[in-house]
Amino acid sequence: MPVYEYKCTACGAREEHILRFSDPPPATCAVCGGSLKRAWSGRVHVSLEGWGFSKTDSLVSDDRPRKDFKKLKERAEQIRDE
Repeated sequence: MPVYEYKCTACGAREEHILRFSDPPPATCAVCGGSLKRAWSGRVHVSLEGWGFSKTDSLVSDDRPRKDFKKLKERAEQIRDE
C-alpha cells in the first residue's frame, strides 16, 4: 500500500498515512483539527529487476542457452509429489 503525505492547512503539521487506493483521505489534522491537503513527497523509490534493466546487461550477449521450462516444471511437480 502506498504512503501518502498530508500537510495541515492551518498549522502546517505534516502527517503520513498508509492507505489503500480505495480508502478515503484523512479529513482532519491530528495536532490542531484543521483540514489536510495532500503534499507531494520527494521520497520515491523505483526498483526495476530482471533482464534488460541493469547497466551491464547490454555488455553481455543474449546467446545464453535457453532452459526447457517444461522439463523444469515436470521436475518441480515430481519433487512436490514425493
